[in-house]
Amino acid sequence: METWLNQSSTDGFILLGIFSRSPTDLVLLSVVMVVFIVALCENVLLIFLICVDPQLHTPMYFFLSQLSLMDLMLVCNIVPKMAANFLSGRKSISFVGCGIQIGFFVSLVGSEGLLLGLMAYDRYVAISHPLHYPILMNQRVCVQIAGSSWAFGIIDGLIQMVVVMTFPYCGLREVNHFFCEMLSLLKLACADTSLFERVIFTCCIFMLLLPFSIIVASYARILGTVLRMHSVQARKKALATCSSHLTAVSLFYGAAMFIYLRPRRYRAPGHDKVVSVFYTVLTPMLNPLIYSLRNHEVMGALRKGLDRCRIGSQH
Repeated sequence: METWLNQSSTDGFILLGIFSRSPTDLVLLSVVMVVFIVALCENVLLIFLICVDPQLHTPMYFFLSQLSLMDLMLVCNIVPKMAANFLSGRKSISFVGCGIQIGFFVSLVGSEGLLLGLMAYDRYVAISHPLHYPILMNQRVCVQIAGSSWAFGIIDGLIQMVVVMTFPYCGLREVNHFFCEMLSLLKLACADTSLFERVIFTCCIFMLLLPFSIIVASYARILGTVLRMHSVQARKKALATCSSHLTAVSLFYGAAMFIYLRPRRYRAPGHDKVVSVFYTVLTPMLNPLIYSLRNHEVMGALRKGLDRCRIGSQH
């Protein structure tokens, strides 16, 4: 705690960002802000629909509401500060603010990765054991699954935040990123961080590969079930219920593995920043679209909501 107090009395850090102040980069920032606003609206709307429509009170949509909440918090943790720094030209972030940003980021990414893995188990039960689905995926089990995802992510985020912010930092304190990304911050430490970086690498393997292995095992069993189905229509319906989840998994795990599971010698700050934009800004916008556009129940709930608003405005 004393280290935190001593370091927080300094000027904090400088976030070099991803955009310069050129006209082209101003256009790019505008695009990011549009994506940010769309992501906010989509995730808030999806959470609202799932809460108010009784037909969406099922395990799958409960998990989807938790995923939207995580995406909502993730994009709000990154984009407002990035935009404020660009527009003000200051590029600074306080020591405590940097620690909070790291804590939220690691917690949310870890929680989302675990939740996506456990959602694959939900799809397996729904397709392979449809008659027992209401029993196997009852309300208590769903709350435990979502709660464990949040708990593991938050614990991981708190531990990493405390350790990272305990290291002494010196020099120019210029973080070569658009937010306080942990690996970029550790490069500024005035102490040997190699042991901690190896621990982080091990944690990343666990937090990414464990849920990924659950996904692979679940879909292997789903594929076996689908191949045993005699009805072509039943096969199409089963595969359709999995396609949205598989798309979301590919987006999330593809980007996360690219950044955190590559050896250090293959890392380039420019590449990392571009991929970070993808899964901190674009993915939170794409997930609601992936789960909604091809989902008749969500679109039906949206149409009913719009009809109520139209009828209410007429009266």
